[in-house]
Amino acid sequence: MDYTGQQITSSRSGLGEEKPTDGLMIPANNSKAIDGLGFRNIIDLLPCYLSIQDRSMHILFANQNFKDDFGEGIGKLCHKVYKGSPERCEFCPVQKTFKDRKVHISEETVQLSTGEVADMIVYSSPILNASGNVAAVIEMSTNITKVKEMQKELKILGQSIAILSHDIKNILEGLHGGAYVVDEGIKDGDMELAAKGLDIVKRNITEISSMAQNILYSSKKRDLKYREVSPNEMVRDLVDLFQEKANAMDIQLKHETNHAPPLVSLDPMSIRRMLENFIWNALDACKKDKEKDFHAVVVRADLHDKFHFKFEVEDNGVGMDEETKASIFDEFYSTKGGHGTGLGLLIVDKIVKEHGGKVEVLTTPGRGTTFRTIFRIN
Repeated sequence: MDYTGQQITSSRSGLGEEKPTDGLMIPANNSKAIDGLGFRNIIDLLPCYLSIQDRSMHILFANQNFKDDFGEGIGKLCHKVYKGSPERCEFCPVQKTFKDRKVHISEETVQLSTGEVADMIVYSSPILNASGNVAAVIEMSTNITKVKEMQKELKILGQSIAILSHDIKNILEGLHGGAYVVDEGIKDGDMELAAKGLDIVKRNITEISSMAQNILYSSKKRDLKYREVSPNEMVRDLVDLFQEKANAMDIQLKHETNHAPPLVSLDPMSIRRMLENFIWNALDACKKDKEKDFHAVVVRADLHDKFHFKFEVEDNGVGMDEETKASIFDEFYSTKGGHGTGLGLLIVDKIVKEHGGKVEVLTTPGRGTTFRTIFRIN
């Protein structure tokens, strides 16, 4: 019975007589395993969402899996239950089935009753009345979120191999070039030339080391290992680590710390990785800026409010326009053009989300950029 009190015929045999819908014909020797199971129980046990809808898109019937993940939807509009929307879905397969009496398939993004977003593959099929008209439509949906995640990971893997092969080739050429300059300097007894070649080699080793760390972090899932750390000490250590690099680029690198932030619970390895990527980006932004005579990068740790603390990395480099700012956390989008993998800020976004924090980006073209990450103190 639907919510208006109308009965819908479920199925007919090839001879035209109605089959009972509350029992199942099972050979006697197999019947014990499913004694007492009716069609309704079997439908509830299906590993998918099954519902029946009328022309007004109201749900007439739903199996237990549907109710478990979407709540009690009978009598409600399907698009309200699936997406919380008062409007019908633009490419609704159910509406198509009502129009042409055919089976339709679509891919939809829905919201479960928990608030979780899920990807679904949806099939719709007509239920015909005695006159051959569509009385209702049965809809079967399967959650393919994990499949989509696997597809995304495979896509990332393929793109990574292509991009990284190109970048590794460039770095190896840089190493080869640097080694050649060292050899020529030693051969000619020109230690200044050899030192320049050694500097080229060092720069390329640093690049490939950073790339390898980003690949390792992005390619596998790891459990965060929280421990109490000092944000101030992390900032000071990282500035010391990058000081020589900044000096070689003629960029002032300094830290600013507030003694107020207490010890906080973080995964030090991933937070260091996050700050390293920010500092690399800031140095690169300054290097690309040819308009200013002086460039500086400031790394900060400070309180944000009484419940949160923050890290900031500020530079006075080239800055970003709105289009670039909107894309920096996308997969394989690099602010370095053909000289970057785009993994750095993607990893930053992942780390911040894993810690339950948020990222703010303040930037002005020609004036510079500040990356701010905010985390709860406890």
